[in-house]
Amino acid sequence: MVLRLRSATSITALMAATAVGAPAFAEDAPSQSTGAQTTRATPEIVVTGSLLDSAAESRIAPLTVLTEEDLAQRGSPTIMDLSKQLPASAGVLGDASQFDGRSQFNQGSASINLRGLGPQRTLVLLNGQRIVATGAGNLPLVDVNMIPAQALARVEVLKDGAAATYGSDAIAGVVNFITRRDQDGFRASGDYRYIDGSDGDWTGALSWGGSLGPVQLFLSGGYQQRSELSTTERGFAMRSFEENPQGGFSGGGNPGNFDFNGTDGGLSFTADEGCEGLGGFRSSEGSASDLCFGNYLGFTNLVEPEDRYQFYGDITLPLGARTELRLTGLYGHTSTRLTTSPSYLPTISPSSEAAYGGSGLFVIPSYAPALADYCARFGDDAGCSVDEGGPPSADALAYPVRFRPLLAGGNPLYDHKRGATLSYRNSDLYRLTGELTHDFSSTLHLKAGVTYSEYDRHYQGTDSLVDYLQNALAGFGGANCTYATAASRAGMSADQLAAVAGGDGCVYFNPFSTGSATNAVTGEANPNYAGADNVLGLDLTPGAGLINDAAVVDSFYTVVTRRANTSQWVGDVQLSGESGVMLPGGAVGFALGAQYRRESYVRQYSAENNLAVNPCPGSILNPDATCSSEVGPLGFLGADRDVNVSSDVFALFAELQLPVTERLQAQLSARYEDYGTGIGSTFDPQARIRFEVADGLALRGGVGTTFRGPPPQNTRAGLVKLELIGSGLRAVDVLANRELSPETATTYNAGIDVDQGRFHASIDYYRYEFEGAIEAEPVSGIVFAMFGASGDEHCGDAAYAGLQDRFTFAGGTCNIANVERLTTYAVNSADVTTSGLDFDASYDQPLGAATLQLGVSGTYLINYDVGDVVVEGVQVQSAFDAAGKLNYQTTAYPLPRWKGYGWLQALWGRQSLRLQLNYVDGYEDQRGAAIFGPNNSALGGVSVTAGKDIGSFTTLDATWRTVLETGTSISVALVNLLDQYPPFARLDQNYDPFTASPLGFTAKLGVTQEF
Repeated sequence: MVLRLRSATSITALMAATAVGAPAFAEDAPSQSTGAQTTRATPEIVVTGSLLDSAAESRIAPLTVLTEEDLAQRGSPTIMDLSKQLPASAGVLGDASQFDGRSQFNQGSASINLRGLGPQRTLVLLNGQRIVATGAGNLPLVDVNMIPAQALARVEVLKDGAAATYGSDAIAGVVNFITRRDQDGFRASGDYRYIDGSDGDWTGALSWGGSLGPVQLFLSGGYQQRSELSTTERGFAMRSFEENPQGGFSGGGNPGNFDFNGTDGGLSFTADEGCEGLGGFRSSEGSASDLCFGNYLGFTNLVEPEDRYQFYGDITLPLGARTELRLTGLYGHTSTRLTTSPSYLPTISPSSEAAYGGSGLFVIPSYAPALADYCARFGDDAGCSVDEGGPPSADALAYPVRFRPLLAGGNPLYDHKRGATLSYRNSDLYRLTGELTHDFSSTLHLKAGVTYSEYDRHYQGTDSLVDYLQNALAGFGGANCTYATAASRAGMSADQLAAVAGGDGCVYFNPFSTGSATNAVTGEANPNYAGADNVLGLDLTPGAGLINDAAVVDSFYTVVTRRANTSQWVGDVQLSGESGVMLPGGAVGFALGAQYRRESYVRQYSAENNLAVNPCPGSILNPDATCSSEVGPLGFLGADRDVNVSSDVFALFAELQLPVTERLQAQLSARYEDYGTGIGSTFDPQARIRFEVADGLALRGGVGTTFRGPPPQNTRAGLVKLELIGSGLRAVDVLANRELSPETATTYNAGIDVDQGRFHASIDYYRYEFEGAIEAEPVSGIVFAMFGASGDEHCGDAAYAGLQDRFTFAGGTCNIANVERLTTYAVNSADVTTSGLDFDASYDQPLGAATLQLGVSGTYLINYDVGDVVVEGVQVQSAFDAAGKLNYQTTAYPLPRWKGYGWLQALWGRQSLRLQLNYVDGYEDQRGAAIFGPNNSALGGVSVTAGKDIGSFTTLDATWRTVLETGTSISVALVNLLDQYPPFARLDQNYDPFTASPLGFTAKLGVTQEF
């Protein structure tokens, strides 16, 4: 049971002693273009951050309001682009960053990440009601790409904790998307965005609003297409190994690395002798670190293709003079795909059910034609040879140690993107709301509502079945192979196995570089291709051992599917209005209410990645196979069991608005939430005040507590992500943790607001103090703590035994080079304290019939202090300040200290012209000697220091817009006018996709017609 009770009286006293501030204002002064005149809009009724309506100029919380007109004057950016541009949002998921565990499996989705605290801590609302988070990836987030952008009237961003008002998930703040309700007639719109190297993006939308008798209706539909942008289309994204060893290179590729000397005394591998001929980078030839590094980046995209549409409806029905029913419905669909490496490195060893399996390694037997050809082709340099043109000696075996079946030559099963594999993802969002309001009087209102939302995600994965792959290496591959199972080969001698391999429906797979005709990315021919230079005159029929075709690959390569479904029921009732109690400043306002939420999480797997069907590597060949560890038959992506879990939350909440005097306002809020047995309950109060010191000058401050219970997928379901370990991506399991406790936080905010006619300004200080933040254990910290800079620093150390047991090693040899897999958990991690400043200012200057506007909006991050992290009794991450750091594989996101933009805008008649300068501060890659030190054995000890300091990113945008008397609006948006590419970072894609954009200069033409 977790019960926290903090005195609202003490909070009010503390807040009053520390308050310095006033409400933030709209980033642009809201304006409307009507006819030949542009005027400041009448203040909207603002509800975000309060249970009671309040006028914009009197709001008490730190709020940013972006109207439809504001967005139009910026060229109508996508919601993802807007999220990246918001100064208060850092570490945004949305581009094709498949190489970071936090964004994997979320292709086609986008997030908002206020304060960089994680998208799971930003509550996203549509018309003040919740939207269910997707459970597709490794953390829950609301997919803002599904918001019907074509129907929006404004966006309100509350930059403060709001658990007292909204409950769990509102720790970092709230983003409330509000749709239009006052449209009269039809509106059609469309735009096209030119992007170099891409087919461009385009959207189309149609909406209608009006009355049918007493019924008010609004209907809209929209479509968006985002075209793929290949990594090869951007020079900054494709770099050599010498420039960035972390830039998409893997020491476990194809060409791969092999042990020809047996495993006595440990592994001793050498690079495939055809490494450089097929475009790989070979390091330290002849040494213990002789490796072939292949690059998978050329098979990937910077932007994945997306097709998306939404349908939205809003109907209001009067049920009498004082009662009204509002019904809304939203359906959104996204289709996209992941374009990625031709295959993955197997991190699970084949079982004894496979031919020559069970040793802990993959094995190529001496009779395999590919081995004979390889040894004859490269002779003693390869570490093996043939006897007088015959096969290698009968006891000679080759062990593929660090390899993947396919890479440089592409995957023949796919003819798109040079043989990259394609995995499709489809998402559907369903959302229905019903809200009944009744006015007992002009000052007393009852509201009752129910919201149902569901996010359904179906997605594919591609991988090798390890026992099928081992069979193919030994000549027993293929769906029609008579001797595929261990039972069929029982009692056979080595000579008998050699006699039947490759016959009676069985095929071979060639794992060497000799099996690929060309480098699929560059198109360069492989000088060692066995099909072009048949050294031994062997059979060149596909599957006979030298030539690989689609049928051979299909014998071990498979497509698996996964479904992740999240759903949420929310029911609430609220009574609000004026209490009848009078203070010098007016009547006391109040709100009382209750809420029930039910959240469900369902995950389902296809047979090949479902542990209930295939628990062991050998289950795919023998359903009765047993194993000491249930890891499933897939080599890299792993397997799991179906999950169906849910949780129930009950809440009571209240709010008081206290007009103490005409110049002093106070807001007191409190919420009690009960999460049930095992998690507990919480009481979270919040207090805010606003004091108008003089006309146009106000101070504001607030303090409150927040609470977030662990989502069911962290407590009762595991996940798999892919992370960089050593020289390549490895599978990292994030297992369920039933011992998770809730995370809690106290938030503070104080600011000052100036409103002097044409000049507006505000500055706000914020502070968040977290305890027990729910995070995955940090991969980078675990790896470096275990292996240090040497690669085996603590192997065999008794104090690190628990940490060592978290790793699975090829051949059982502890070394970073042999890591196949890592096990981690979601935990209550280190405490976090962060603080910073938000600032906004604007000035309007009339110039005859025109108006000139200047403004700036930004955030400065003062600190983001993260405490020590301990795993298995070992400190894996020392306390550090994440502000101004990349924070790769830590418990923090990329956090530049400065982020913001300034603008100059001219308004005249029916036209506007806006110039906007966007700035993201430079930041540091905090990783140490393992990345930047002079110990890169692959480069002979040469230090690669580039990328330690990631440069700032400054872009200039220009937008022109005109509204014709015919109701036609035309806009031209030139984004990144100077064609600036993102700064270099030592990451897979050679830039930070959470912070910068890879697009360069783009131009968008938009047209809207009202009729």
